[in-house]
Amino acid sequence: MNPTTNILEQMSSYGHERVAFHQDPATGLKAIIAVHSTVLGNALGGTRRWCYANESEALFDVLRLSEGMTYKAAAADLQMGGAKSIILMPKPGHQPTEAEARAMGRFVDTMAGKYIAAEDVGVSPQYCDWMAMETKHVMGGNTVSHGGDPSPFTAQGCFNSMKACLAFVGKKVDFSNLTVGIQGVGATGYRLAKLLRQAGAAVLVTDVHVPTVKRAVEELGCMALGNDKNLFAEKVDIIAPCALGGILDAKTIENLKCQIVCGTANNQLLVPDTDGALLKKRGILYSPDFVANAGGLIRLAGLYLGFTEAQLDKKVEQIEQTTLAVFEESKSQVSTSAAAIAYAKRKIAAGPVKKPAMAGSR
Repeated sequence: MNPTTNILEQMSSYGHERVAFHQDPATGLKAIIAVHSTVLGNALGGTRRWCYANESEALFDVLRLSEGMTYKAAAADLQMGGAKSIILMPKPGHQPTEAEARAMGRFVDTMAGKYIAAEDVGVSPQYCDWMAMETKHVMGGNTVSHGGDPSPFTAQGCFNSMKACLAFVGKKVDFSNLTVGIQGVGATGYRLAKLLRQAGAAVLVTDVHVPTVKRAVEELGCMALGNDKNLFAEKVDIIAPCALGGILDAKTIENLKCQIVCGTANNQLLVPDTDGALLKKRGILYSPDFVANAGGLIRLAGLYLGFTEAQLDKKVEQIEQTTLAVFEESKSQVSTSAAAIAYAKRKIAAGPVKKPAMAGSR
């Protein structure tokens, strides 16, 4: 099959508006920007730096991630579209540079504001500030751009979604007698663990990066899971996937010994249609990732849209109610995942909220 035709077919399948590829000979930058939808407004989405096995894997990732951002913004009632960008690292551990970031900033600028970049895996506030030296269409920096690290808000939103999960399964909204397993204790996972420990939960952690596990154990009192054990087969109350996506497949779901899955990772279901239904069949409540992890987007998109701090806090609090609303709708759907997508699509179909006309305007 012609590679170009394959890309266009994938864009059509996912419903993307635009996918752009870029390479910068001077820095070696190779990147993709995928704009899924701008129906509700300009599209904000993080920039991910990752070493992919091949370009097909990279394209699959950016298409799924950007689609998820559209649903995330819509479900959170934000007047924003959905997009994502990725930087294809030449090898694992390849260090970011100002030159590379500025080259990425110039690429972002070609979108003329239809795409607003932000943080994701492998990108820091410093990297965002470097990109912002070349474009004003960046959020998540501390000096040149603004917004800072959104991970505390992502973690708080996920914690709020967990409250909804407990209420929906008929449990008391109290974490003091619960055990939560967290896969990935990086930026968001660590902060989620901290919230859970403060609420009295026992927290079991695992991560491929040993120092992050050690930090969670020493600073928060979490329990580390040995490398010879599989977190997704442990008997816990809640599993929180907080690393990369695609972790919940037929085999993983078959081995789950928890009642709830609620985490901060994007695209947790490898095959959303079948895996979501399988979770429901097993009686495991799944909080759809783009609902549970919307706090970071709410923070940066809200700042971009001019929200006050009070409005931002309220929006993150509302993740609990949004999760419950999706769960209620899921009673007549094949899965909570399908219900969440239907919920978001209704918001998109309704279009952006029209601002009231100013007095005296024509």
